[in-house]
Amino acid sequence: MIAVAVPVPGLGVLSYLAPDRTAPPPKGARVRVPLGSRTITGCVVDAALARPTEAALRTVTDVVDEEPFLPSPVVDLALWVADYYAAGPGDALAMALPPTARGDRRTAFRTVSVVDLVPQEDGRLPRGPRQRHALTVLATAPASPTLASLGRLGVSAAIVHGLATQGFVRVRPEVVERDPFAPGIGWSWTGETAPAPPVLTEEQSAALEQLRAAGARGRFQAALLQGVTGSGKSEVYLALARAVIADGGRVLVLVPEIALTPALAGLFHARVGARVAIQHSGLSDGERHDQWHRIRRGDVDVVVGTRSAVFAPIERLSLIVVDEEHEASYKQEEAPRYHGRDVAVMRGRMENALVVLGSATPSLESAVNAEAGRYLAIRLTRRVLDRPLAAVRVVDMRREYATRGARVTFSQPLLDALALRLARGEQALVLLNRRGFATVIFCRQCGASLECPHCSITLTYHRAARRMRCHYCNYAAAVPRRCGACGGEYLEQSGVGTERLEAELSAAFPDARLLRVDRDTMRRRGAVARALAAVSAREVDVLIGTQMIAKGHDFPAVTLVGVISADIGLGMADFRAAERTFQLLTQVVGRAGRGTVPGEAIIQTLYPDHYSVQAAAAQDYHAFFTREAEFRRGLHYPPAVALINVIVKGGSLGQALDDAATLATAIRAAASPPRVLGPAPAVHAKIRDEYRAQLLLKGSRRRSMRDALTAALAARPDLARRTIVDVDPVSVT
Repeated sequence: MIAVAVPVPGLGVLSYLAPDRTAPPPKGARVRVPLGSRTITGCVVDAALARPTEAALRTVTDVVDEEPFLPSPVVDLALWVADYYAAGPGDALAMALPPTARGDRRTAFRTVSVVDLVPQEDGRLPRGPRQRHALTVLATAPASPTLASLGRLGVSAAIVHGLATQGFVRVRPEVVERDPFAPGIGWSWTGETAPAPPVLTEEQSAALEQLRAAGARGRFQAALLQGVTGSGKSEVYLALARAVIADGGRVLVLVPEIALTPALAGLFHARVGARVAIQHSGLSDGERHDQWHRIRRGDVDVVVGTRSAVFAPIERLSLIVVDEEHEASYKQEEAPRYHGRDVAVMRGRMENALVVLGSATPSLESAVNAEAGRYLAIRLTRRVLDRPLAAVRVVDMRREYATRGARVTFSQPLLDALALRLARGEQALVLLNRRGFATVIFCRQCGASLECPHCSITLTYHRAARRMRCHYCNYAAAVPRRCGACGGEYLEQSGVGTERLEAELSAAFPDARLLRVDRDTMRRRGAVARALAAVSAREVDVLIGTQMIAKGHDFPAVTLVGVISADIGLGMADFRAAERTFQLLTQVVGRAGRGTVPGEAIIQTLYPDHYSVQAAAAQDYHAFFTREAEFRRGLHYPPAVALINVIVKGGSLGQALDDAATLATAIRAAASPPRVLGPAPAVHAKIRDEYRAQLLLKGSRRRSMRDALTAALAARPDLARRTIVDVDPVSVT
């Protein structure tokens, strides 16, 4: 009997009979198994997880891999993820596989036909002049030329195959790996002209020595590297990685978003060499497949990727770096709803590796762990070359509205500052964490706003596309001429998005070179990397964008940062709203003044006295942490307690609420029940035509909380299929 995990939501580990063979398939191998009326690909796990059953066991249909496809530590990590995040083991293991390995295909390598000369001991030659000419070309061509390259030299495939039939040449397939570092897609510093490593500052050197000493112990250690923006955390990562590789270890570097990958991966490629791989969803399936197999073969010393790279099949893993560890994008929004940072820490524990969490604005969870001594705390308090932090000015938009009208987007101080930078030939960055032109379309006659027919969300107007769009389900439609509620003809646009910022700045500064970076403008592959390269090349005067431009980028010529509607997030019904606001503001302010010219930041807000805005303006993490930690303890929210967010979906809101109430009753009846809040309608009560009710589970022991929840769901399989379980949520909206 063998244990198999299959990628079917809600299914645990299944038991099967091994096929007739000398040995059962090993742990980590893929197998094809019957499930109901179909056959599906699963992964073999520890035999101890196989469960006896009274039903007759079915037999494995086919063994895909004779050797383990996934390394044993990666299998163990995926199973831990499934257990901790209350997900199916097959779903978690699927995260560890390259896309082309999750179905029926055994390989997805790209091959080309190459041609080898076969020595002729008797000295014979082909009869035809074209075939003899072809042999002459082959003799002078590089070893094993491709059929395609020979065609460009005037030797057709028909001539080559004729020579092969006579035994003069041999045509064979050769694997050609797809290279994501290929020129022209925006990777930085991949040639021979990479900048030399800078001399580390005193603080950087001290941090490096502390981290090297922690890693040299040969056992798990987590460290929080907290450095102000511009303090050079990346240089510490690079120096530490080179030391680890010199000692025979390997390195995993996680970044929160694909947009941050090019510069960092390119820099590692330049400093460490070609033994660098990339793993993220922005690559083609073929590129991800080839990169994954390079890692699996051991041809790689460094892997740089987004959250799913935490499952990369690296052996001798000695160092894990989680850059911008506070970022919410490390949390996956579909099952398994894991957090890349926390899984990285667990992988480091399993592999006895050093885990470095880096951030200028650490998450409260990491800061509390450092404060309690569970993480090594290392701080970089000064910018490289002792450059000053940006001078920050907070503009109270209530006063701007009182003097200049309620439709003002740019405050006068920000307009004046932009004009000054443009006159000086310096660069500016303007942030608004909303895309589109207008965020609401409403009827002036009855006040109704236009909502998505499938979601309880107002539609955003995109002027370039002349469409209204839902940013949850992607529904789109033209703007109607009349209000659907009252028939009124006076539909008005309200709210501001990045598209409108671009239009207003273009009107105010017609000669300025503007570039907008958001999901609407950066859809094509490599677009973000090309945009950032244009900024670095001084081909852009003002960069406009969402949070995509707020973090991790180094623009030495940017001397001004403007933040529009800095308080957008504060209005959300979410316990992390203040933390996200503080982090975003601090990060974007840190983009200014990283070169030789001091920087300035102007923050526009309706709530200038809010502690998150004030702390960000002062760039005072300690002040924010003290106030926010007190707030969390008082209201019993993480990290003071553990939290599980439960969303129950139904065909109507009444059904969803009734089912959520049934679930809450069962959880409260558990032997060690957690505190249950709800049910209540979710903040977004309808998404994609499904109504949603919400429960929050609070407690001090996650294991008993999960057990109570999973037991209640196991008793109602029909309900389990309509329930979202999010352990340690980063958002409860």
